[in-house]
Amino acid sequence: MLQSLRKTLPADDRPVLIVLHQEHSTPGRVGHMLEAKGYRLDVRRPALGQRLPETMADHAGAVIFGGPMSANDEDDFIKYEIDWINIPLSENSPYLGICLGAQMLVKTLGGRVAGHHEGLTEIGWYPLQATEEGEKLIEWPKMVYQFHREGFDLPEGATLLARGDAYENQAFRVGENAWGIQFHGELTRVMMHRWVVRGAHRFELPGAQTGDKHLEGRFLHDAPLRNWMSGMLDMVFKPREI
Repeated sequence: MLQSLRKTLPADDRPVLIVLHQEHSTPGRVGHMLEAKGYRLDVRRPALGQRLPETMADHAGAVIFGGPMSANDEDDFIKYEIDWINIPLSENSPYLGICLGAQMLVKTLGGRVAGHHEGLTEIGWYPLQATEEGEKLIEWPKMVYQFHREGFDLPEGATLLARGDAYENQAFRVGENAWGIQFHGELTRVMMHRWVVRGAHRFELPGAQTGDKHLEGRFLHDAPLRNWMSGMLDMVFKPREI
């Protein structure tokens, strides 16, 4: 009977730690999906002085989201989060880094985060190609939404799962439970509209797309990205046997 229950138990009853970087940021579609899968959310903002747990024993895993800051910034909370990532890594607890969260993971692992050598950005919708290792895990979208001016070198020991054109390293895995993705699968429609309005000054940067392309691209490309995001969360946050 117990063995049968292990196969049918819903998601881990511990909350997922959600790390955001601005006062009004939300986990967006990732938060909605995790809650639909049975998880509670523990939302914290170190940028506003909130501390992160000293162990992952009371959490099912962690997601660190993006933000307008850089993993190379000297702010105390940036250094704090980069150091803190050693906790889920050392405890083999599920970790997902999105954009800035992926770049922080790279820094924790001793890798380099930097801008494109020709000054290019990825702001809008861009092609994605899964690697052979990535294709074994999940079906990847062909186009993904990006909003960044820096990328990262693949850290030592990491497996590249997906690549792009201007910024080659787009998704990777370290060990069994640490994942980093450069692009954004968490945006709701409202979030994208907000980013397009508030980030309009960035559309003149080299390689960036104009706001109309962001919104048009959502109608064309978002459904596969949404499906991938749900499947990715299933891979990262596996049910816990008890």
